[in-house]
Amino acid sequence: MSPSITVYTTPLCGPCEALKQALKARGIAFRTIDLRMDEQAAERLEERGIRSAPALEIDGRFYTGLALRDDRLDAVLRP
Repeated sequence: MSPSITVYTTPLCGPCEALKQALKARGIAFRTIDLRMDEQAAERLEERGIRSAPALEIDGRFYTGLALRDDRLDAVLRP
């Protein structure tokens, strides 16, 4: 079974676009949530101390910052 992957993003966010492109290049399916349009999602992230985009959720685990760099992304995506 494939993991549930969500990218939390905001408009005009360069790192958000880079993350989405990196996932696409790896053939990984994901859904996107725009934090400006989904206030509840933004609140859930803030409750976890996440205050910037992008954020990546994989089966309930959250990743941000340096963990999302292209050269580190494969380690995050391994089960």
